[in-house]
Amino acid sequence: MFITRLISGIILVEVAFLTICCGGWVLYFTMLTLSLIGAWELYKSMNAHEEKPFGLLEIAEYISILMYYVSLILMFGVFQMMAVILGLIILMFLYVFLYPHYHANQVMAAFFGIVYLGVMLSYIYQTRMLPGGIFHVWLIFFCSWGYDTCAYCVGMLIGKHKIDPILSPKKTVEGAVGGVIGSMILGLLYALIIRKAFLQYTVICGIGALFSMVGDLAASGIKRNMKIKDYGKLIPGHGGIVDRFDSVIFTAPVIYYLFLFLQ
Repeated sequence: MFITRLISGIILVEVAFLTICCGGWVLYFTMLTLSLIGAWELYKSMNAHEEKPFGLLEIAEYISILMYYVSLILMFGVFQMMAVILGLIILMFLYVFLYPHYHANQVMAAFFGIVYLGVMLSYIYQTRMLPGGIFHVWLIFFCSWGYDTCAYCVGMLIGKHKIDPILSPKKTVEGAVGGVIGSMILGLLYALIIRKAFLQYTVICGIGALFSMVGDLAASGIKRNMKIKDYGKLIPGHGGIVDRFDSVIFTAPVIYYLFLFLQ
C-alpha cells in the first residue's frame, strides 16, 4: 500500500509540475477536467445520484462548471459570479419544473459541487495567470501537500493531543503546529531559491497552511457523515480527486487573494 501510494504521489507531482509550468490552455483544461471528475465524485458520495448514469440535475451541474470556466476566458474575473448564479438558477429551474422528481438535498449537493470543485479548484489556474503567477502558484502546494507531509511526520513523532478525536482521530495539535511551521519553512526556502520577498512568502505559506488544515478536516467530515472511506479510486493509494486535492481546494483561493491584495 505504501509503495503504491508513493509511486502515485510521485507521478501526481510530476504531472502537476508539467501542467503548471506549461500554464495556459494545458493547465486550463487540466483543471477543468479535475473539477468535473471531482464534482462527479462528490455528487456520487453525497448519495445524490439518480438511478440512471447521468440525470438532468447532474448534467446541469457539469454544464454550470463548464460555464464558470468559460467565464474565465471571456473576460478574466468579470463574468465569474454571473456564471455561478446562472448555474444556481438552472438547478432551481429543474427542481421547480420537474418537482417532485428531485429532492432539495440533490439540488444543494449539485450547487455545492459547482462552488467546491468548479470555483475553488479553478483558483490554481487563476493564480498561475496572475503577474508572477508562475512563482506564486507553487505556494498552493507548499501550503497543502507540504502541510500534510510535515503534519504527518511531526504527529507520528511527538503527537499526543488530538485536534478532534471524533472527526479525525489521527490528527494531533502537535502535528498541526508542525505542519504550519513546516509550510512556512518551505515558503522561506522557496523564496531564497527564487530570490523573491522572503517575509511575504513565509507569512503567506503560514496562513495558507491553516486553511489547508480546515480543508482537509472538512473533506473528512463529509466522508464521515456519508460513511465512506474515499471519494473515488482514480489515484491508486490516494483515493479520488477530492481525496488528494481536499486541502488544495481551500488553499488555492486563499493564496490567490493574498497575492491579489498584496499586489
